Amino acid sequence: MSATAAIVIAGHGSRDPDALREFEALVQLVRERAGGSTVRHGYLEFAAPTIAEAAAACVADGAREVSVVPAVLLAARHAKNDMPAELLALARQYPHVDFHFGAPMDLHPLLLQLAQQRVVEAEAAAGDIAERRQSCLVMVGRGTTDPDANGEVAKAARMLQEGMGFGALQLCFSGTATPLVRDGLAAAARMGHTRLVVLPFFLFDGVLVKRIFAAADELAQREPQLEVLKAGYLGVHAHLADVLLERARQAIEGRAAMNCTLCKYRVQIVGFEQQVGEPQRAHHLPVRNLLAGPAAATATAPYVPHPIEAESMQIIDQGRDWSGFAPAHLTVLQRLVHTSGDFAVADEIFFSPGAAETGMRALLRCKRVVTDVTMVQTGLKRALLEQLGIETWCGVHDPESHLMSSTQGITRSAAGIRRAWQKFGNDVVLAIGDAPTAIVEATRLIREHGWRPQLVVGLPVGFVGTRESKDELRRCLQVPRITNSGTRGGSPWAASVINALLIDAIAWLVAQERESA
Repeated sequence: MSATAAIVIAGHGSRDPDALREFEALVQLVRERAGGSTVRHGYLEFAAPTIAEAAAACVADGAREVSVVPAVLLAARHAKNDMPAELLALARQYPHVDFHFGAPMDLHPLLLQLAQQRVVEAEAAAGDIAERRQSCLVMVGRGTTDPDANGEVAKAARMLQEGMGFGALQLCFSGTATPLVRDGLAAAARMGHTRLVVLPFFLFDGVLVKRIFAAADELAQREPQLEVLKAGYLGVHAHLADVLLERARQAIEGRAAMNCTLCKYRVQIVGFEQQVGEPQRAHHLPVRNLLAGPAAATATAPYVPHPIEAESMQIIDQGRDWSGFAPAHLTVLQRLVHTSGDFAVADEIFFSPGAAETGMRALLRCKRVVTDVTMVQTGLKRALLEQLGIETWCGVHDPESHLMSSTQGITRSAAGIRRAWQKFGNDVVLAIGDAPTAIVEATRLIREHGWRPQLVVGLPVGFVGTRESKDELRRCLQVPRITNSGTRGGSPWAASVINALLIDAIAWLVAQERESA
């Protein structure tokens, strides 16, 4: 690397000071092995300095090339979206500097060797010798929403199992993906092996690693006849430093190899088809530099409507007597009047008890809205969804929905709802604005299969089955619901209800922050 080239090791960041200390110790190890090149570090979230601050310091030192290397094991959202977003912002801010983005550490042979070392160290600490074929390796990954990254953990686990001769393998995750740690440990305990070796596939200590070890201790107490060994996480090691330096050199030389073959943003992956070509958006901004103090955290910005929208809402507020309606329903009702241009709409909307409040809180907790058609999805206010970190999903056009529709004799909208039940379970807010068959399928799943979406908004428009489906939803007592009577409705109506709940959710967060200030 040239004298004007610098390296920024980009860490995730943590609320756990042990994790930060270990990361910074690894950066120091990289610095010692970097042959005099400038090496700085920055954090994506939770800690300081930020990646941008580290890069700015390199530029101030005279660097004209900066290699930003993600110190993350695998390529998931942080390496595919958040860190590249930081890099793009830096490139705009410093047009005279060449910024290069390195590949994640991935399944480098040195990492597998280090994982092997941690297993051998755990076995040595146990004292007693046991046959590997009588032992089960329990590999614990972080867990992400990216199937490619989760698959790489499975690949690493399989390579270690076969390479080291373990009799069985159990894969589990600390969050997001399944099975979770306790479920994975319980499944491993039922396999009949005499020893479990629990290996956290993590770089550093932290909250999640401590939870993994605690779960292993709990299993050992419950199953005293079973030997449970806790292997160390990868930790500060020369192998990690060498991999990071290799990735930095590859970035400068233009040889940063990314795994694009199974990237859900580039090709259609089963179940993730709609994310192909999704714009790169940073998801970490609300917690960037969080530990630097309250002023560094991003407070919730209040919703500010467009001036014409604000004037329209003022006219609606003054256009009729709203005193007979519950305060919790007003935002939804007035937004529906705004969408339909008809004050009488407010009189035909049905709320089950607590539906508006439950739906608003469910959006903040579950952070996923499922729609029956893309028109509802398109009608949702993108800025509000991004501000609250809420994802939307519509399966009506996915290949699997087409297959399900043709093989099981249901509409594609109904198939999309069925797939949402299979894919996400109960942690969804359901917004139906077009297809009565979607409501019919939702109510059937609720009654016959125990599905419990957090809120069902059912406002389809039309004359075939529309009245009947909405009447059926009104009678579906098992879930909170918002619907109406008759043939009126449509995708804009369903989207307006969700938008109103998003606006209420932001107002609620702002009020909570003011009370705690």
